Amino acid sequence: MNQQQPNALTVRNEPVLAGAQSAGGEFLSFHLGAEEYGIDILKVQEIRGYEAPTRIANAPAYILGVLNLRGVIVPILDMRIKFGLSTADYNAQTVTIVLTIANRVVGMVVDSVSDVIALQTSQIRPAPEFSAAIDMEHVIGLGVMEQGDRRRMLILMDIERLMTSAEMGLISAPDLQ
Repeated sequence: MNQQQPNALTVRNEPVLAGAQSAGGEFLSFHLGAEEYGIDILKVQEIRGYEAPTRIANAPAYILGVLNLRGVIVPILDMRIKFGLSTADYNAQTVTIVLTIANRVVGMVVDSVSDVIALQTSQIRPAPEFSAAIDMEHVIGLGVMEQGDRRRMLILMDIERLMTSAEMGLISAPDLQ
């Protein structure tokens, strides 16, 4: 995913899934701790090796700072901290996924990136219902893939909804402006 293909990654206005009633799609899979997550591949601008950002005073702990990416100042978030997971060391597997969300560029640090996975509607299960104690607002479903005798499960995130949420305080949702 490089800058040479500007039309390869476009921003869509509609969410990837409306519940689990979607036609499927392609998802970039990544790890945070022991869990594997997936986000709409069309939101991904590029994947970069981790580099320490410039810290911003008084920013929330999950906002690590900013990077200058080819003249664009990009806020960088650590999703482990945001999701309340134990912190991990930044190592050779740690990457920053650069996203285009609501016409803005944002980077999110994850433990590692796995691959791009195409899911059919039949492979997407609805997000489980939990009590109010667990915030499932940004989970849009579970991708379930059979690989031999092993079942692989991907937590599918509505990354645009998460990044534009009021709790993140990063980007205003387009319809809220």
